Amino acid sequence: MSTFRFTEDHEWIRIDEDGEGIVGITDYAQEQLGELVYIELPDVGAEVSQGDDCAVVESVKAAGDVKTPVSGTISSVNEDLADNPQATNEDPAGEGWLYRIRLADDSELDSLMDESAYQAYLNSLE
Repeated sequence: MSTFRFTEDHEWIRIDEDGEGIVGITDYAQEQLGELVYIELPDVGAEVSQGDDCAVVESVKAAGDVKTPVSGTISSVNEDLADNPQATNEDPAGEGWLYRIRLADDSELDSLMDESAYQAYLNSLE
């Protein structure tokens, strides 16, 4: 079973079997944004540092930057979102993932919240 880690900006990362990270926005983030109409994904091969703006999600209400939870190199993007950005609304932690990243430093994961810490963080926002 893969473990999710979360940022205070409501991004998630899950490490897959080959050690790459899969990144997306949380259910909370997509609920706050509303119906997504456009997603700008990073360039494959781009090198990013933890906390960099990496993607943009636009909804009927607002646009928001997606920050990368870890440093690394973008290895692929979810091309299906170009025609179907609503997949991120419908299944943000599954089919609505944004991009995959080869991690530069696994220890950066330690600075992210696990699921229980993220839930406590969400509760503190209410």
